[in-house]
Amino acid sequence: MKKVLVIAAHPDDEVLGCGATIARHVHLGDEVHVVILAEGATSRQEKRDRCQRLSELSQLAEAAHKAKEILGVKTLNLHDFPDNRMDSVDLLDVVKTVEAHIDSIKPDVVYTHHAGDLNIDHRRTHDAVVTACRPQPQQPVSTILFFEVLSSTEWQTPGSAPPFMPNWFVDVSATLNFKLKALQAYESEMRLWPHIRSIEAVKYLARWRGASIGVEAAEAFVVGRNLIK
Repeated sequence: MKKVLVIAAHPDDEVLGCGATIARHVHLGDEVHVVILAEGATSRQEKRDRCQRLSELSQLAEAAHKAKEILGVKTLNLHDFPDNRMDSVDLLDVVKTVEAHIDSIKPDVVYTHHAGDLNIDHRRTHDAVVTACRPQPQQPVSTILFFEVLSSTEWQTPGSAPPFMPNWFVDVSATLNFKLKALQAYESEMRLWPHIRSIEAVKYLARWRGASIGVEAAEAFVVGRNLIK
């Protein structure tokens, strides 16, 4: 059995990025934990005011817990770093939060955001995870994988950041339906086709990633590190 830790910036990123892979891990008997760092709503106002967004924040938290149950995740931890303002927080504070979860869970595999995403919280999360997973003696994490998130990864312009060029694919032909069900729990965060963050776009991406490696459906990742022990 592997211990898997998914570290995402916002509620729904964990499902968009690797929801079907999470379900596959669970079906294989692995133990999956999810950590979400930012609260995911207060960027929709000029100044951060959690009081004005309590209802929306509660709905997002409820959706995250519903998605957890659908995918079979063992634990879900929701933090309240400021939405789309994580660059206003000392990186060390984020790193220490991530380190605490790694020390507690001792995961073999960590999934998180790609460095080239347009969203600042995604990039900040990436930096914190890479720092927390630095290869010191007794580091439990042997594999780090970076996922893509529709409406962020592909919105980055060429030359502005490292492009997402996947070199690790997971066959999710049997578990894509769990990802789609979990995204339905995040109904408020999804959009109508032809928006890139629509159920249809998620299906098309999974089929495209699958067809590119000869299977029905896949999720794609960039390898950050893979240590064979």
